[in-house]
This record gives sequence, structure tokens and C-alpha cells, in this order.
Amino acid sequence: MLLPFLFVCLILIAGSIVFYLACAVLTWQFAATPVPSANAFSTSGVSILVPVCGLDADAWENWTSLCQQDYSDYEVLFGVVDPTDPAVPLLKQLAETYPDRVRLFIGLKPRGVNHKDSTLTYLLEEIRHDWIIFIDSDIQVSPDYIRTVTAPLTDPTVGMVTCAFVGHDPQFLGAALASLGRCCDFIPSALIARTMDGGLRFAVGATIAMRKEALLAAGGLHLNRIGSDYNLGKRTAQAGYRVELSHYLLESDTGRESISQVFQRELRWARTIRFNRGNIYYTMIFCYGVVFCVPLLLLTGGQPWAVALTLITIATRLIQAIVTMRLLNCPKLLRWVWLLPLRDLLSLLIWAFGAFGSKVRWRGRQLRIEGDGLIQAIET
Repeated sequence: MLLPFLFVCLILIAGSIVFYLACAVLTWQFAATPVPSANAFSTSGVSILVPVCGLDADAWENWTSLCQQDYSDYEVLFGVVDPTDPAVPLLKQLAETYPDRVRLFIGLKPRGVNHKDSTLTYLLEEIRHDWIIFIDSDIQVSPDYIRTVTAPLTDPTVGMVTCAFVGHDPQFLGAALASLGRCCDFIPSALIARTMDGGLRFAVGATIAMRKEALLAAGGLHLNRIGSDYNLGKRTAQAGYRVELSHYLLESDTGRESISQVFQRELRWARTIRFNRGNIYYTMIFCYGVVFCVPLLLLTGGQPWAVALTLITIATRLIQAIVTMRLLNCPKLLRWVWLLPLRDLLSLLIWAFGAFGSKVRWRGRQLRIEGDGLIQAIET
């Protein structure tokens, strides 16, 4: 009677071991790939566009880092929907501190359900340069950020460059769980998707660098879609351009975020992936082998072979995580490695809840996802 369940556990665990090994190998290949040399960097003018909603942790440090770039010809445009947004006073102070670098636009009436992309459309109308960087407001960067992320754009076949993000040194439990997921799971999974799709066919909204011509060829921004970053990367690839994953790993520490907040944000991501990737979403069940070792042990009564398989699975997962942390230069995450089983359990729960339902919470708003990632606001 229990044999079918045992067989399912074995299939899931075996698939997960293959997944862990693939993650380690592809992360190593990514880290070993040469980055463009300094003499390939262009001095083309760059417009950085930052949509702001609310006051994130370390906002001043995040925003000033954009104004202190080792790059001569660039501007930073900030856009805010609500004139009473708590971020406005700090943004005004920023504009006064860097008057030659910062331009601020406040009270941008939403043109669609996606307020972020709506804000970006206003900013696009004001840009002075043909090279564009979209960046989230909660990201802190180093002085070489512009030079590094725009370097691949010197190749005319590259239409977009995107960056992954992680908290390199989280101080609290929730932030550590978020960082483990981003470093050990999301980035390797993106590399697997890139391999399976024959190239990257999505983008990560934390940073998207593009030439204006590529943005126009891809059809511009969509104002009623969730996961618009993913969709823009897909459309850029369909327009005949290459989408590159930069070696620049963004810093994004979620501070004192609770586990519940991590769950809600990643549930939104999960449902976004499901609506954008379709049935491929369900193959993610093969990512949680460590968790499936628990029912394996219960079903077998802890037989020696099941214990051995469990130890092999845990060891493979642990090695994959440590290798990834080292290769992505996140050594301070190693002190949180003991959280991996909890991280895997949380990921499985998020995947399960993400497999159904269509409601998400985004920056204090309730939204409903419909076919192909289109969204509608839910009146409260």
C-alpha cells in the first residue's frame, strides 16, 4: 500500500540530487567565465531610472551609492506616485546634495495597474541618454556598478543585461533565509533555465540595463502585468537580442524582515513564475530532496539504505550550497548554512501555495493575477 508513496519519494530525491549537482556545475561554469576587460567599457551616457514607493531600510545609503559612480556621463532619475510618500523628504534632500546628478519627479499618476512600470514610463520620457538602467530602490551598489553592468552592451548583439541580488551578510533570521534562497537556489536555477532555453529569456527587475533601441524593439514596458521584468527579458530575446546575466551581484539586505514577510514576497514571486512559465513551474518539485528524505525515513522505518540515501542527499545539498556561496563571493553566508533544511522546507511550502491561487500582495496593494501574468487591482 505504501509502495507507490515510497517510489514517488525516491524519484523526487533522485531528481533533486541531479538538480543539486547541475546547480554546482553551472555555477562553477558561470564564475569561471571571463568578464569583459576594462578597455571594452564604453563611455556612452547612461540614465538610471529608480521607481520609489515607501522608505526602504538604508534608503539614503542605497541612493547615494547611485550618485557616487566611477562614471562621468550619467544621470539618476527618481519617480514617486504619491506626493505624501515617506520617501519624498529624503529624496528632496538627495536632489539638493547631488543637484548635477539627480532629478526628482513626484506625483506621477498611475497609467496602469503596475505602478512601478507606470512610473518608469514617465521617467523614460525625461531621459537624456540612450543607455538605460532600471534599478529597484532597495539596492545598494559599488562605484564600478555602471561600468560593470553596461560593459556587455558594447556588443551590438546584446540587448539587455540583468543582475541577480543577494544579502551578503544578513544579521537576522528572516534576512538570512531570504539570502540563502537567492544565493543557493535562485541564481543556480536561473543558470539552469539559461542552459535549457539556449540563452537567458528573462530578466531580474533589481537591475536591467538596455539600449533604448532594444527597449523599443521589445515593445517597451507593459503597464498591466506582474513579472514585467521577466516578460521584458523574454520579449527582448524574441526581438533577436541576447540577454546577459552580469557577474555583478547586487547587494540587497532585507534587514529585520520576518519569516512571514519573506514568505509573502516569495509567494508573489512563485505565482508570478507560474503564470509566466506555465507547466515548467511544476518541475520545481525536484528542488527539495532534503525535505522529501523525511517521509522516506518514515515510510521505511529508518532502514539503513534509506538513512544512507538521506545522508547522501544532505551532503550533496550542503556541498552545492557551500560551493555556490564561495563562487558567488558570499562567504559570510556560511555562518547561516545550518538554516538550509528550514530554507528548503520554506521553499517547498512556498512552491505548494504558489501552485494555486491568483492573489498577491505587492507594496501594500492586493492584486489578482490573470492569464499570461496580467493583473487587476482588488478593491479593499
